[in-house]
Amino acid sequence: MLAILGITTPIFLLIGLGYLAMRLRITSREQMQGVSTFVLYFALPALVIRALTEYPLEEVVHLGYLLAYGLGSALIFLLALLVTYRWQRQPLTTSALHALGMTASNSGFIGFPVALMVLGSPAAVFLALNMLIENLLVIPAALILAEMGSQRGASVGAALRQTAQRLARNPILLGLALGVLLSATGVSLPGPLYRVVDMLATAAAPAALFVIGGALFGLKPKGMGRDIGQIVLGKLILHPLAVLAMILLLPPMDPMLMAGALLFACAPMISVYPLFGQRYGVGDITAAAMMVTTLASFITLSLAIWLLSLAGLLPG
Repeated sequence: MLAILGITTPIFLLIGLGYLAMRLRITSREQMQGVSTFVLYFALPALVIRALTEYPLEEVVHLGYLLAYGLGSALIFLLALLVTYRWQRQPLTTSALHALGMTASNSGFIGFPVALMVLGSPAAVFLALNMLIENLLVIPAALILAEMGSQRGASVGAALRQTAQRLARNPILLGLALGVLLSATGVSLPGPLYRVVDMLATAAAPAALFVIGGALFGLKPKGMGRDIGQIVLGKLILHPLAVLAMILLLPPMDPMLMAGALLFACAPMISVYPLFGQRYGVGDITAAAMMVTTLASFITLSLAIWLLSLAGLLPG
């Protein structure tokens, strides 16, 4: 167990440094936003490009992984809608944000750093695969439903157009498209350009964790126990279990792929979750849920690594 804490503790210490920097006013909210922009627009796309160009395309695209992670995420997404919209009679916008929080992992800022320490370089490939699921399936579905709920009478077509416009400007998807193109054609980046991509990619993990810590500063859960509890339970427990169920139901998968899918599923929700919440009027719930989920994930990720090592799914 000490070896496992040796993996997860540095991750959360970096998060703590970001929180401390905000608390001691070493950095401002605007400065932290600048670091976040750097990670989102430069470091993470570079990380995805580097991952996709280091391996032949046939070694990157694992259909079994995409199916298991995608179906597991879709199952929890639909379950969240069933519970919140159908049973609890909450507005469609609120229900869509609950579903997003339960199924969209923070793959870039937390999932990848953890998987990198546990699995090594293949973690970058899993990051690229997860970005496909999250940016082409989970996030668009949630935003389309949220738009429909916030604008009574809004057509599905209008919501689709708005979501497609946002996705077309998504730097992660642009990095994915460029990485896939380079991998498929076998074209290599020129040496100096590759070194720039490599340097940016190396900076992604520590900078991302620092940003998460800064984002947690000032968040206060209050009077929203049921909603927060549902989101935390869905993200940290039900989502990984659903992905595991799909892995077991589908044809046998390489142990490394299984471990990668489960580790990323155990990560808390995406860091922009509170921003989506603010846009649709549930900012308090989404911010508080992200804080509680991120803190609780220290325990659940450590437990997941321990269970995966017991099952013999981890290297070494």
